Amino acid sequence: MAATPLVGVLALQGDVPEHLKALTASGARATTVRRPEELARLDGLVLPGGESTTISKLAALFGLTEPLRARIAEGLPVYGTCAGMILLADKILDPRAGQETFGGIDMIVRRNAFGRQNESFEASVAVTGIEGPPVDGVFIRAPWVESTGAATEVLATYGGHPVAVRQGNALATSFHPELTGDHRLHGHFTELVRAAA
Repeated sequence: MAATPLVGVLALQGDVPEHLKALTASGARATTVRRPEELARLDGLVLPGGESTTISKLAALFGLTEPLRARIAEGLPVYGTCAGMILLADKILDPRAGQETFGGIDMIVRRNAFGRQNESFEASVAVTGIEGPPVDGVFIRAPWVESTGAATEVLATYGGHPVAVRQGNALATSFHPELTGDHRLHGHFTELVRAAA
């Protein structure tokens, strides 16, 4: 078991510094990832919030798409928030032209399902496996999960829609826990990484 696992944050676009801080506070060694060779040494990976179309296009430009798909398929623990959830979906209900995902979770997601930027909100979300009070979820142009396969576990719902899911070593949330100062979900993911190491 790796006492301090090395967890990368895909640093192409989005709220990278907040994830690095949350991971460090959770007992991981956090690092940025921009090149395929940096993936090989990781114990885990976070796909941050941001703009999913932009991240997928930059990943292709940097030669990361296929290496990311391969590592995720091999069982690399991965956690996606907001745009990261979209990138982990096997299918997007309403993709933009040319938008690709890395896959890893048998689910169909809807982009911007909770509304546009000016409709962003915070809400309490009870997440299975997270002890204590509900998590404060920040929803910014957030997706929701339309449907899941048999292997996908729904960990939380909001407004009748799944907003936190897990399949094997892959975890995803519609919302941004990294923006709240509550590091319990990052701690949960760090423990998942330790267990897989």
